[in-house]
Amino acid sequence: MQVRAISIAGRYMYVIEGPEHGFTSIPKGIYWAIVTLTTVGFGDIVPKTPVGQMLSSLVMIIGYSIIAVPTGIFTAELANAMRGEQLKHDCPVCSKNFHEHGAAFCSRCGNQLFAKVEHKA
Repeated sequence: MQVRAISIAGRYMYVIEGPEHGFTSIPKGIYWAIVTLTTVGFGDIVPKTPVGQMLSSLVMIIGYSIIAVPTGIFTAELANAMRGEQLKHDCPVCSKNFHEHGAAFCSRCGNQLFAKVEHKA
C-alpha cells in the first residue's frame, strides 16, 4: 500500500508542479514522495504551487500516521508485557485489574486477591 501511495503521490506531484519547479521526472517526484512520507524532508525539492503544497501536506500527515500508529501500538504492547502478572489477576469483587506485583489485597475495595492455599503434609 505504501509503495502504491508513494508512486501515486510522486506522479501527481510531477504533473502538478512540473519541470519548472524542479520536478523534472516521475522518479524525481517519487523521490520527493519518499522523502516527505518518511518525514525526512531534505528540502532539495519543494512544491511551489498551492495545489502542490496541499498534496505535500497530505503526504506529510499520512507519513506521520504511518510512523505514529505502529509506534503507539508497539509501546502499548511493550507496557503490557512489562506489567506481566499484573494483567492476569483481576479482583473477584470489583474486577479492578493492574494491581501491584505481589499485592495480596485489592487497592480499590480491599478484598483479598488470592485464596490462601493450604498445604497438607
